[in-house]
Amino acid sequence: MTRKLTMGGKAPQTGNRVSHSHRKTKHAWLPNIQKRALFSMVLRQNFQMTLPTETLRSVDKAGGLDEFLMKMNSDLLNEPMRRLQARIRERSTRAATA
Repeated sequence: MTRKLTMGGKAPQTGNRVSHSHRKTKHAWLPNIQKRALFSMVLRQNFQMTLPTETLRSVDKAGGLDEFLMKMNSDLLNEPMRRLQARIRERSTRAATA
């Protein structure tokens, strides 16, 4: 699976494995990345995303993709997620004024 994330900011970590005799070998710890389709209630559409499980839990806690993106700082998102955030904001403000 790709190690590029659509949001979440997790990256592989590196370090040493240390044996009983204290020999050190390089090792990489990869984030637990899952590919999921998340549904936007405002846009009525599924979006395919690669997310770490920590972010998936945060999306569930926030109450869904729309609420999570509305609370997120746009500086922490990549460009496709910023565009999605802007579409959700535009559609929700348009629905609120109508």
